[in-house]
Amino acid sequence: MSEAVTRSAGAHRPAAPPGLLASLDPLLREWLPRQRWFAGKGRPVSGFSLVAATELLPADTQLGLYHLLVRAHQPLAPTQGALSHPADCYQLLIGVREALPPRLAPALIGHLKEGPLAGRTVYEALYDPRPAGVLLEALRTQARIGALRFECDRQEIRGDLVPRLVTSEQSNSSIVYGDTFILKLLRRIVPGINPDLELPLALAREGCPRVPAPAAWLLADSAGTTDAADETYVLGVLQPFVQGAADGWELALRELAKGEDFSTEARALGRATAEVHTALARALPTMTLGHTQMRLLVDGMIERLEAAAQAVPALQRYAPRLHTAFEALADLSDEGRTWIAQRIHGDLHLGQCLRSPDGAWSLIDFEGEPSKPLAERRMPQPPARDIAGMLRSFDYAALSGHPPVPGWADACRAAYCTGYAEVSGRDPRTDPVLLRAYETDKAIYEVLYEARHRPDWLPVPMAAIHRLAADDGAPEHAL
Repeated sequence: MSEAVTRSAGAHRPAAPPGLLASLDPLLREWLPRQRWFAGKGRPVSGFSLVAATELLPADTQLGLYHLLVRAHQPLAPTQGALSHPADCYQLLIGVREALPPRLAPALIGHLKEGPLAGRTVYEALYDPRPAGVLLEALRTQARIGALRFECDRQEIRGDLVPRLVTSEQSNSSIVYGDTFILKLLRRIVPGINPDLELPLALAREGCPRVPAPAAWLLADSAGTTDAADETYVLGVLQPFVQGAADGWELALRELAKGEDFSTEARALGRATAEVHTALARALPTMTLGHTQMRLLVDGMIERLEAAAQAVPALQRYAPRLHTAFEALADLSDEGRTWIAQRIHGDLHLGQCLRSPDGAWSLIDFEGEPSKPLAERRMPQPPARDIAGMLRSFDYAALSGHPPVPGWADACRAAYCTGYAEVSGRDPRTDPVLLRAYETDKAIYEVLYEARHRPDWLPVPMAAIHRLAADDGAPEHAL
């Protein structure tokens, strides 16, 4: 394995053989839309175009491995205009074998009938330990292979760590190496600085212990792609694996099922969130949001409300009262109120938090909402946006319990804000208008998502809509 990567790094590696993507086309049209991380569900794939191709293991041997960046072309959705973003680009790792052993059956993409690899079997290579090991070895040795750059921090990475694919539902793909490191491979790729690398690196420079510091990362230079933009693609980040850590969502559900109080953990999580926000405000520029900026922010919230109300009839009767949550924020701005914006997590909820066996909380997955443009995800925003996301997550957990535990979410929400205030010196509940606006915006997003993807879950955000529509924004009603 080491020899193959070293050889690749020191010499020109061929790109994909001519005709490879054309031969993969019919297989990818069936396989790609079934993947959890495929963003274009509900619309057929009309074709593919190649952004970059790199041979990591030669296909003329027993095991071949190709790294591909591929655009999937689809007809526009009715809500997309003529100026919609270009076709989504996906990162694929394609393994090539004569036949798959039974252990790799779940990884099957299909059998090639024509093209340069006719008669061979192609599959999702991340299921296979050897291709997964090739990635780690390339990171460890800081290889450069075609358009790919494998970069490493000063942390020592052993080459004998056994890889295993994380098979739980994810919007990307992750490989754990020997319970020492975890490699997150981004699937939907855009050129530019991805916050999933940018923010953890900034936090590491600040010495913030609440986010695992990147040990290595994988990039693609646009010079080696068909993309005209002179930017770099961030493809993956290797971070220390928190062995024995509990996912915040699963931990909350377990405690809820036992009828146990979770407020102590919620308070600790509030403190951890504030530590991250404070470190980000030190590490990266902040800005003041005045009347013009707040009007744009409020207009965006109102636009999302109106679109969701059209798509989900159950929301329509609440729309006028929900509208007041946003206008109240605009009114404060009209009176001269300003807010500080900074870099934040961007998609904070219990599932983005890990508690280690010693009780310490970590925040992970700083990618933000992948459906939003990268420039928007990198914009400074009020920390209340992250806080509102976590408050909504406590509600989700509470209403997922059977039977629900009365007062459980309220206790968690209050404890979280208390913990946040203990570190930051600012209690989110003292700005109820801002917090209500962000929580309302988040609940509206949830209604639209559940109506489209999980109708059985729609009552969960609708319960919040009912509460928020009745809320006048006074401090005693903020939580």
